[in-house]
Amino acid sequence: MKKTYQIEVDCAACAQKMEDAANTVAGVIEATVSFMTQKMKVVFEEGADPAKVMPEVLKACKVVEDDCDIELE
Repeated sequence: MKKTYQIEVDCAACAQKMEDAANTVAGVIEATVSFMTQKMKVVFEEGADPAKVMPEVLKACKVVEDDCDIELE
């Protein structure tokens, strides 16, 4: 399953840090972050629940960029 989320990130380097952090979370196959569009695209593992995985993605991203934000549903 693939979903797109609105994010708030200050620079391209920060977006890369968020992308790297998101890709370490269990349940995520691939995450890409675009600073230009302020969007994060996430491909989830089969059977993964995005509602449970995304709070962990946000937590991982806040470790590297504490002022980032991801609009979760």
